[in-house]
Amino acid sequence: MAVFHITDFGAVGDGAADNTHAIASAIEACEQAGGGTVYVPAGNYITGPIVLKSRMTLYVEAGATLRFHTRFDGYPAVPTRWSGYECYGYSPLIYGKDIQKVAIKGEGIIEGQGEAWWEAYREIRRGGSAPESSVRHELMVLNQALAESVKSNIVEWDSQFLRPPLLQLIGCEQVVLEGVTLQNSPFWNTHLVYCDHVNVRGVTFKNPSTTPNGDGFDVDSCSNVRISDCHFDVGDDCLCLKAGIDEDGRRVGRPTENVAVTNCTMLHGHGGVVMGSETSGGIRRVVISNCIFIGTDRGIRVKTNRQRGGGVEDIRINNIFMQDVLCPLAINGFYKHGVDESNPMMTTSEAVPVWEGTPVIKNIYISDILAKNCLASAGFIYGLPEAPIENVVLRHMTLETTLDPEEKGGEPDMVREERVMAGEGMLCKHVKGLELHQVTIETRQGPALLLENVSDADVDGLRMRTRHPATPVIRVKETQRLRLPVNGESAEAGYAVYV
Repeated sequence: MAVFHITDFGAVGDGAADNTHAIASAIEACEQAGGGTVYVPAGNYITGPIVLKSRMTLYVEAGATLRFHTRFDGYPAVPTRWSGYECYGYSPLIYGKDIQKVAIKGEGIIEGQGEAWWEAYREIRRGGSAPESSVRHELMVLNQALAESVKSNIVEWDSQFLRPPLLQLIGCEQVVLEGVTLQNSPFWNTHLVYCDHVNVRGVTFKNPSTTPNGDGFDVDSCSNVRISDCHFDVGDDCLCLKAGIDEDGRRVGRPTENVAVTNCTMLHGHGGVVMGSETSGGIRRVVISNCIFIGTDRGIRVKTNRQRGGGVEDIRINNIFMQDVLCPLAINGFYKHGVDESNPMMTTSEAVPVWEGTPVIKNIYISDILAKNCLASAGFIYGLPEAPIENVVLRHMTLETTLDPEEKGGEPDMVREERVMAGEGMLCKHVKGLELHQVTIETRQGPALLLENVSDADVDGLRMRTRHPATPVIRVKETQRLRLPVNGESAEAGYAVYV
């Protein structure tokens, strides 16, 4: 295939010249030739938005930086999916829609210069004015009907300052991302929507810990996705699987499915591998293996709520090391962020009627996990009273909480009850079908395992090496059909404590 050097089209890598037109010209020539490689040699290239085309590879050489300018009006309104809603938004810095056989490769850097976007957003949050922008005014017209109905991210929807991702591909097939570093995104770093057959290898996703909504990689209603040998160091979720939000997500009805994640490292942020909270189209058939999470607040995280619908099912996770996380495993059907506070159904902890917004979480299999110095709890599995989490199997796990007496811990996950824990065990509430086999849980305080409103639980080989005075290993409340290896007998509990 032909190679199109952007310098042959007038690009200058001096860190000052605007190369938007030169890069667009190279891409146009590549498209007219039937495809090829648009080559970015070593240098510092300032540019505006880049629109990718079919049968094209954007190759960023080692020593090359694509640095996007911060003139907000330089990013025109385009169709997007923003935080789960189909709408219009500022153009992503790199954008592709309905294209095939597209790749971004190399060992160079793609720099979003997100600080200007972050500071504008923070000013709006402080009660200041949104930046003057003709694009923003256009978005207020294009998104008017939707903005009036949205109940979450109100600051963004009211202002229509919908910060763009660094890279977004929508409706694309045969996508390859390989080798590059993507950093300092205005919003989410990399966002793939409605894509099929995606292969991501050896990519680095970086955002500062202070980045608002600084997710690393969001896979949104995509199928057949392979992610391997990547490194994440971000300010929000490292890798997040999504499938649209609430009524709009259910209308689209497109799941994220057939996803394999392996050999990745995750640092900082709010979660290592996260599913949700946008679960409305469904997330299913996901395998996660051979990963390391350090300081990621939560390790494996599933989050959804009564507005979302859809759900998460058929998940397999194995061979994960974690350290300095708040909670290594959080599965939460009662996620509180972004709910309509005026809707009693969304705020009550009592059972409500099942409807299309009721999410289903089931068939979660997790094995061979070592988590050290967990600051809040050893695990948190929290369903809805009207829709318990179903069929969770935990095998060969060692979960060690902090021993630091000064550690204050925090919320193992965000639920309506705002539970704060510190160096405590695994809490399971509203669960139907729970198995623990050869699981070791060490706590600073309290029992290893707390079961509340759990039915059909098998606990075999639970170990707690360090016991606390007058404290049971397992505490049980309102739980039926709990089977323990005590003389081969089962134990029934309405309200009881087991030592």
